[in-house]
Amino acid sequence: MLQTALRQESPASRYVITLARHQDEVREAQQLRYRVFAEEMGARLGDARNALDEDLFDAFCEHLLVRERATGEVVGTYRILSPEAARRAGSYYSEQEFDLTRLHFLRPVMAELGRSCVHREHRSGAVIGLLWLGLTQYLRQHGHRYVIGCASIGMADGGHVAASVYRHLAQVHAGPVEWRVTPRNPLPVDALDNGARPLVPPLIKGYVRLGAYVCGEPAWDPDFNTADLFLLLPMRELNAAYARRLTR
Repeated sequence: MLQTALRQESPASRYVITLARHQDEVREAQQLRYRVFAEEMGARLGDARNALDEDLFDAFCEHLLVRERATGEVVGTYRILSPEAARRAGSYYSEQEFDLTRLHFLRPVMAELGRSCVHREHRSGAVIGLLWLGLTQYLRQHGHRYVIGCASIGMADGGHVAASVYRHLAQVHAGPVEWRVTPRNPLPVDALDNGARPLVPPLIKGYVRLGAYVCGEPAWDPDFNTADLFLLLPMRELNAAYARRLTR
């Protein structure tokens, strides 16, 4: 099982990683997401009364949790939507923001990652590394050959950094034309890009170093006030050396 294997691989760690086993654990992930996305980043989320970030996809996803051993608190999370679960849900989460028509032939072997966050007091390499360890192990165990997801860039500056990040990454990491997606609410990249070389957010930098492709122009998400890039990682092209560095 995922939980047992990961405990064996990081016995001295301050943290432990598991999959959520029941709804109470899913709610812990939703509470952490609310603290990070709504209270810290200012996103407009639905359940402010209960301080939960919850949507219809949560019920179909596996939820990866990193806990601090000493306190038992959930300090990091990711959710994984398998191809089978996406069929039951009726779509991938990404399809709210992008037209994925060209990826139709990949759907039987394509999992989606999302809602990643880490508690502000635990944003260390240890937590991020454990999350990636859990993800790569889960994906390989279940035979998912492609991974997709939306990677967000804040728009506090009106979107100039997001446009520059996209332009920079698209020069080197653009996906092949058969994997291109179309944003439903596109960010006006041409009007916003000021030509400056941007500082790529660490999470996005990590994805492309692992081997992910940027598969189209960014979409604007007004609820989170972010520009979202659609990324696709073929597991056969996973940069194993970089993955090992992340998971030490």
